[in-house]
Amino acid sequence: MYKLMTFKDSVRIPPAMLSEDLKDSVYNLLNEKLARTIHKDYGIIILVENPEIKSDGKIIHGDVGVYVDVEFDCLVFAPKVNEVVEGEISETVEFGAFINLGPMDGLAHVSQVSDEFMSFDKKTGALVGKKSKKSIKKGEIVKCKIATLSFKDNVPSSKIGVVMRQLGLGKSKK
Repeated sequence: MYKLMTFKDSVRIPPAMLSEDLKDSVYNLLNEKLARTIHKDYGIIILVENPEIKSDGKIIHGDVGVYVDVEFDCLVFAPKVNEVVEGEISETVEFGAFINLGPMDGLAHVSQVSDEFMSFDKKTGALVGKKSKKSIKKGEIVKCKIATLSFKDNVPSSKIGVVMRQLGLGKSKK
C-alpha cells in the first residue's frame, strides 16, 4: 500500500530563495508542489524526502530563476484493487462505514459490511446485524478488501470502495 519511490525532475529556484541553503530550498519547493497530490500512475504522494541536486543549475534567457536537476524520494500511498487492508472506522452512517486507510478513507457500503441485513442504530451510532445483532462502530479496527479505486485530480474528490463480507474480513475478534 505504501511505497518509497525515486523521481527525477527539474526545480526552479526563485531569486528570493537563492540566498538560502539550496538543498533546503529544493526540499521546500518539492514538498509544496507535490505533497498531498495525486499522480494517476503512482497514487497519492504523501511527502518528499532526500532531495539530491544533480546539476550546477541553468539560467534560461528571460527568467530570473535558476533551474536545477534533482533526484528525490517520495512516500506514496498506492492501494491496489483486491488488496486486503486494515483500518479504523472513522464514521458510521445509514449507508455504510468509512474506514481510515491513511491519507484517505474507504467506504464500505452497508450492503458490503456483512452477509446479513445491517441497519443503522442512531442511538449508538453503529451498524447492527438484523439476526446476529453483531455491530460495528466508530473507533473499531476492521479488515477490508479494496474493491474500487477512483483517483481524481485531488484527494477530496477521490474515492476508495471497500468490502468486508468475505470470510476473514470485518471486525477483529478480540
